[in-house]
Amino acid sequence: MNKRILHLAVPNIISNITVPLLSMVDMSLVGHLETASKLHIGAISLGTMIFNVIYWGFSFLRMGTSGFTAQAYGRGERKEAMLILSRAVSVAFGGALVLIVLQQPIAQLGFWVLEGSPQVEELARQYYDIRIWAAPATIGLFALTGWFIGMQNARIPMLLAIVVNLLNIGFNVVLIHYFGMKSDGVALGTVLAQYFGIILGIILFLRYHKKLLIYWSYRAMIEIRALKLFFSVNKDIFIRTMCLIFVMSFFTAQSANMNDTTLAVNSVLLQFFMFFSYVMDGFAYAGEALTGRYIGEQSRRRMKKVVRLLFQWGLGFALLFTSAYLLLGNQLLQLLTDNQQVLNTSQHYIYWVYSIPLLTFAAFLWDGIYIGATASQSMRNAMVISTLLIFIPVYYGLIGPWGNQGLWLAFMLFQASRGVIQSLLSRYAVFKKLS
Repeated sequence: MNKRILHLAVPNIISNITVPLLSMVDMSLVGHLETASKLHIGAISLGTMIFNVIYWGFSFLRMGTSGFTAQAYGRGERKEAMLILSRAVSVAFGGALVLIVLQQPIAQLGFWVLEGSPQVEELARQYYDIRIWAAPATIGLFALTGWFIGMQNARIPMLLAIVVNLLNIGFNVVLIHYFGMKSDGVALGTVLAQYFGIILGIILFLRYHKKLLIYWSYRAMIEIRALKLFFSVNKDIFIRTMCLIFVMSFFTAQSANMNDTTLAVNSVLLQFFMFFSYVMDGFAYAGEALTGRYIGEQSRRRMKKVVRLLFQWGLGFALLFTSAYLLLGNQLLQLLTDNQQVLNTSQHYIYWVYSIPLLTFAAFLWDGIYIGATASQSMRNAMVISTLLIFIPVYYGLIGPWGNQGLWLAFMLFQASRGVIQSLLSRYAVFKKLS
C-alpha cells in the first residue's frame, strides 16, 4: 500500500512544489528590484489574491472531477469516466467565458474589498488586466488535472505542472530582466505559460486516452440525474472553497489595511504556508485517488489501511518541515526579499511559520480523503464551522490588543480546527460509504 501511496503522492508533490516555488521566484524577482520592490510585492499579493478567489472558486472542478472519476475507475466504468471529463471541461470553459465578459465588475469588487495604498492598487490593476486572459487555460487545466488523478495517473499532472511553472519562471525572468517589465511581466508570463499547459494537456489526453472518445455522447453527458449529482457535490465543495477564499482574502485585506510593510511581511511569510500545503496536497491527491478507488471497489480493509498510512506519512513530513523551518527560516526569508524593513518586521512573526506543519497537515489529508469519498456535505460543514465559529470570533476578539499577532493566531486556529472537526466526522462521513 505504501508503494501505491508514493506512486501517486511523489509525482503530485513534485508538481505541487513547482507552484509555491514559482510564487517564491516571483516574490524574489520583484523583491530585489532596485526601486519600489515593496510596492510590487504588495501588488502581486493583492492581484494574486483576487485570482485565488476566482480560481479557488473553480477548484471544485479539480476536486469533484477527481473523486467522481476515481470511483468510476474503481467500478471499471470507462464510459462514465469519459462523461465526467466532458462535463467538467464544459463547465470550465463556460465559467471562463463568464469571467472574461465580467472582468471589469470583478476587478472593481476585488479592489474594493482588498483595499491597498493607491500606489500598490495601481500596480495590482495592471497585473489583473493582463492575467485575467489566462482564465480559459487555467480553469481547463483544473478539469484535466482532476480527471488524470482520478484515473490513478499522477505522472501527467506532474508533467503539466512542471512544464507550466518552469515556463512561467522562464517567461517572468525574460520579461522582467530583458524587457524591463515588473509585476506586469509576472502576469504576462503566467498567461503565456497557462496556454502552453492546456495545449500540452489536450495532446497528452489524445496520446494516452483517445480511445475513450468513442464513449462520448452529448445526450449521456447532459443526463439529468448525473448532472444533479455532479453539481450537488460540487456545490458543497464550492461553498467549502468560498469559506477558504474568505479566510485567505480576509487575511490579505486586513494585512493591507494595517500598512504596506505588514502586507509585504505577511505575504512573504505566507509563502512558507503555501509551500508546505502544496507538499501535503501531494498526499491528499493520493488520498483522493485511492479513497475513491477503494470505495468504488467496496474494499473497507484497504480503505482503512490507506487512511492510516496517509497520516503516518503526513506526520513524518510535518516534523521534517518543522525542523527545516526552525533551522533555515531566516535564510529562506532573505531569498524572498532583501528589503531590510520587511526582514526586520518579519522577526516579530516568524514563529508562526514554525507552527504551520503540525497544526495544518491533518486538514490537508482529510480534504483529500473526503473528496475521494465525495463526502462533500461533511467537508463543507467542517469548513463553515471553522470559519464562523473559530476564525472570525478569534480575530475580532484579539485584533484590538494583539494586532497582526491576533490575525495570525486566528488563521492558525482555523487551520487546526478543520483537521480536528473532520477527524470527528470521518466515521460517519467517509466510512459509511462502504457497505
